[in-house]
Amino acid sequence: MLVKRPPTDRPVFGQTTGGEHINPSLQPDRAVSRILRKKDMDAFLESVKAFGSLYGPRQVGPNQYQLMPVGDVAPVSAECRRTILPPKKFLIPARDDLCHFSADTGYRAAEVYTGERVILFGLHACDIHALVTLDLVFNGKYPDPRYLARRQALAVIGFSGTAPDGNCFCHAMGTSHADRGFDLFLTDIGDEYLVRIGSSLGDDMMRARVDLFGQVEREHIDAYKERSDRRQTQFDDTVVEDLPQILELEHDSPIWRELSERCFGCGACAAVCPTCYCYDVVDLVGTDGITGRRVRQWDCCLFQNFAEMSGGFNPRPNRTDRIKHRYYHKQVHFVERFGRPSCVGCGRCVEACPAEISLKDVIAAIRGRSG
Repeated sequence: MLVKRPPTDRPVFGQTTGGEHINPSLQPDRAVSRILRKKDMDAFLESVKAFGSLYGPRQVGPNQYQLMPVGDVAPVSAECRRTILPPKKFLIPARDDLCHFSADTGYRAAEVYTGERVILFGLHACDIHALVTLDLVFNGKYPDPRYLARRQALAVIGFSGTAPDGNCFCHAMGTSHADRGFDLFLTDIGDEYLVRIGSSLGDDMMRARVDLFGQVEREHIDAYKERSDRRQTQFDDTVVEDLPQILELEHDSPIWRELSERCFGCGACAAVCPTCYCYDVVDLVGTDGITGRRVRQWDCCLFQNFAEMSGGFNPRPNRTDRIKHRYYHKQVHFVERFGRPSCVGCGRCVEACPAEISLKDVIAAIRGRSG
């Protein structure tokens, strides 16, 4: 019998409950792959709905896509390059109630997520890396139960088939391929998909419609390798090697002031970033004056009052300091703490910025001048 709720003890991808890293996929020498014909994709997605609420990319405007509930599977657009908002919105809601309070009854904590499993279809490798990056933060020394409840109820079906555009630089960030963090991963190899099974749940999804899947033959292996080689040539030559060291050396570069003169401080880059996780906590009092709720909501380090402390002191009072902090957090400080940058090169910030500031251009500039 198929059930929609996952087991409550299902670990977050990439970590055990103790915090050490594991690979949730099958062992490399035991990895299982299957072949799915493209004409059978709709039938497969219909069967996946038995495992939870299915979401997939759907077109909402010219070259604009959102992860939306899938009723009819036909409008799902797996070939999109990126969605406007990243998968983090399913794990870190833009506004999340932490507790409710009343002058009469005190306060009570808001319940953690207990809904059915959410299945995200069509996630690219960079977005899967982003989820694993968020796990490092929210399932680290101080695990966040609200995040973990949603994470444990999340299933991921990855997809690779669309050629990168000029905003993509995931190859440079080492996130153009995913080895873990997914239940299933589909790669376009022509008239078929090579389907990698990354978890027991993914295996269950495949077996629910095993009649749609075939064995991997030599022709499929050759097609996958040819496609992999071709994909390597589709990215530009963005270089991030030793970037943390270069940024440290260029801490006083005039580039930061030049950027601040262009930046509006609107926070669009943080809103669409799949790994930006900063938040503020505010109390919202009802119109009756005696009831209210405490809310955790998205925040951005580019906002003027983001770092403001009690008494009004602000360690980053000007925009130059704030925009520099954003870059250093992602490319230096996160590396120091977790051994990897938090940027995955998805290109959303480049696409969303009204000032047309490109992280790729910033990297090129900081590497090409001495300050």
